[in-house]
Amino acid sequence: QVQLVESGGGLVQPGDSLRLSCVGSGRTFSRYTMGWFRQAPGKEREFVAAIRWNSDSTDYADSVKGRFTISRDIPKNTVYLQMNSLKPEDTAVYYCAADASTRLTPTRAGGYNYWGRGTQVTVSS
Repeated sequence: QVQLVESGGGLVQPGDSLRLSCVGSGRTFSRYTMGWFRQAPGKEREFVAAIRWNSDSTDYADSVKGRFTISRDIPKNTVYLQMNSLKPEDTAVYYCAADASTRLTPTRAGGYNYWGRGTQVTVSS
């Protein structure tokens, strides 16, 4: 059974940093594209960042470019999201997603087969 478990969320002030982690189990995720998405209250789930399994190339939403960094530790089956210069508009539940399809469009939530339960990030003064 595939499981993704996120951690690292919390309450921080504007300008602070957080690092989210997503640990996978039940599979070896070296051949999975991994993505981070977020959902704020009353809004749709939106793409944040992704890292492709076959090239380690990355994609970012325009709203987080230059502030967030996605990375992975394959032996640990873990993907990270380093978030710097956090803003109140970054407040959301952050979800980790994984999929092994070579035809996956990493920025589309609908293409991912596996999801974590999310971790809350709140940015407020």
